[in-house]
Amino acid sequence: MLQALIFDVDGTLADTERVHLAAFNHAFEQEGLAWHWDVALYTRLLEISGGKERLLHHWRSVQPGLTELGAGAVRATIDRLHDLKTAHYEDAVRAGAVQLRPGVLALMDEARAQGLQLAIATTTSPVNIAALLRTALGPDWRSHFLAIGDASSSPVKKPHPQVYQQVLGDMGLPASRCLAFEDSANGLQAATAAGLRTIVTPNSFTAHHDFSGALRVVPDLGAVGLAQLREWRARS
Repeated sequence: MLQALIFDVDGTLADTERVHLAAFNHAFEQEGLAWHWDVALYTRLLEISGGKERLLHHWRSVQPGLTELGAGAVRATIDRLHDLKTAHYEDAVRAGAVQLRPGVLALMDEARAQGLQLAIATTTSPVNIAALLRTALGPDWRSHFLAIGDASSSPVKKPHPQVYQQVLGDMGLPASRCLAFEDSANGLQAATAAGLRTIVTPNSFTAHHDFSGALRVVPDLGAVGLAQLREWRARS
């Protein structure tokens, strides 16, 4: 019996990546860095899970000899850049720059009405989750979810399954009773490694990924309800 739906956040619940990209570039300008990520570069960088990890990867690619100086100066700079980026992203979300993808809210409402649990399993920060879902679901957004796994509680990023393993443990449910929703290959690999059957809804940044092993790949959740999900599970 299907008992819970577990959602990734960025790219899955909402098309957030262009807003994240703009926020990264804003942070670079604020820090006086001569970096600018265009869509093509950012698409490649999204293969690295986690904003801070992405920053460090890029820094090492443009400065191969990068080493820690002054007792953690590199890490301090990355932390500062990420803080600037996060603040800009929050402001953009509050201003209405991001909306939930088609079908997401309807599926959540249907699931809750039929007694299913909802959960989040993401590599993004708690601040980013709150900014999006407070705007989309209201100030009591946390009450919609039985469990939330994020970058603070599961520091080992996707494609490692840590965040899904944490969420399943927090819910007290086996993977066989749940479905995961993802938008990227890293997310699919993480969910699959945790034993979860996974629905993938790609976006413009992830459409080229390999989604082998997904239960279904669909453009969005606009035409997907619980009856359809149960049918797909039964067929599998």
